[in-house]
Amino acid sequence: MDTLRQKMSSLTPFAKKHKVTIVGSGNWGSTIAKVVAENTAAHPEIFEKDVQMWVYEEEITVPESSQHYDPSSDLSTKPQKLTHLINHFHENVKYLPGIPLPKNVIANPSLTNAVKDSTILVFNLPHQFIGGICKQLRGNILPYARGISCIKGVNVQEDSVSLFSEVIGKELDIYCGALSGANIANEVAQEKFSETTVAYDPPSVDSQNPTPATSRGPSPASSHVDLTQLPHRDVSGKASGVKLKPLPQEYPALDHSTFKTLFHRTYFQVRVVSDVAGVSLGGALKNIIAIAAGFVDGLGWGDNAKAAIMRIGLLEMVKFGKQFFGKTIQPRTFTEESAGVADLITTCAGGRNHRCAKLSVQRGVPIEEVEAQELNGQKLQGTLTAVEVNHFLKTQGMEKEFPLFTAVYEILQGRAKVQDLPQLIEGSGE
Repeated sequence: MDTLRQKMSSLTPFAKKHKVTIVGSGNWGSTIAKVVAENTAAHPEIFEKDVQMWVYEEEITVPESSQHYDPSSDLSTKPQKLTHLINHFHENVKYLPGIPLPKNVIANPSLTNAVKDSTILVFNLPHQFIGGICKQLRGNILPYARGISCIKGVNVQEDSVSLFSEVIGKELDIYCGALSGANIANEVAQEKFSETTVAYDPPSVDSQNPTPATSRGPSPASSHVDLTQLPHRDVSGKASGVKLKPLPQEYPALDHSTFKTLFHRTYFQVRVVSDVAGVSLGGALKNIIAIAAGFVDGLGWGDNAKAAIMRIGLLEMVKFGKQFFGKTIQPRTFTEESAGVADLITTCAGGRNHRCAKLSVQRGVPIEEVEAQELNGQKLQGTLTAVEVNHFLKTQGMEKEFPLFTAVYEILQGRAKVQDLPQLIEGSGE
């Protein structure tokens, strides 16, 4: 098989292969590194085999519960650098214990070294670190690199809302797509069947088949348009302010097919779309709805109530997308893709936002108290997103247009009771 692949690789018309770096190495980052490394090894005609994974370096001690624990070894009894342990055991013993990583996943403590000469950057880290990471990356990446953001959420300010993929793109002067779906990291890592959505709208500057300036015989003028000269449009539909450098034609095209090849596994099935805004919004707004679902479960109102919350929430997700990203968003992304309805179902069934909201009602305490008790220092995304979205809607004078989002915010602020939910959302979604 390896000989066959080598022969196929030698037949490729491209002089260069894509090098992939995973920026981040937590639970989800390590899982994505596993998926990607399996595919780079399987497709040597497109990708370099080794996948760099940037790791925030820290010293840890291998827990006694680990299969790698050996009381006679310094590797187990003394603190070790996490990168050393990952590369030695081929397992992220802290953030993804018990899951073997392919040997072509290379843990690297140097961010700039990890991204050196990489054409594909996969961002998978907490969103609060994006700004600092991009500052370190600026000037240290290939100018024609392309990105995929696995960061769920949106960047909401009081007067604007933007996608983390575009934040990354603007900071680094590159184009960045998104990956989101009903993806509980441990289940994917254990190769339990799931699916995801990759959103990538290939910049026209990367077209490897520009229309020639002249052609034989009469033809419509539009056929003479050189696609490489068309400006790339951002998710607002406007010409992007980022001046993209074209991907050299020595590389295979970075299109839907290539990204599906990079991420798709039999246990992790991929659908690729162009709707970056829809995929990103789905991953963010569903957390607000999950809190509402947790509230009704905490009251013991049953499945009918939760189904109603999910239906109304889905409609508000679609409405938000159409209202603020109407030029590019595809409403069917929310109803047909894993990044939409499937992720919503999973999150409302038992994600951390749902669980903490449910416990807050059952215990009769604020959700922040449950968060502190249950999450070991991690923070809920749903509560933060609910506050940010409400402040944004308030500046737009549109709080009443999104009664469920507004109701969740009012309950979190203590200005309304969970029991008031039916009255607060009455008539919504009609």
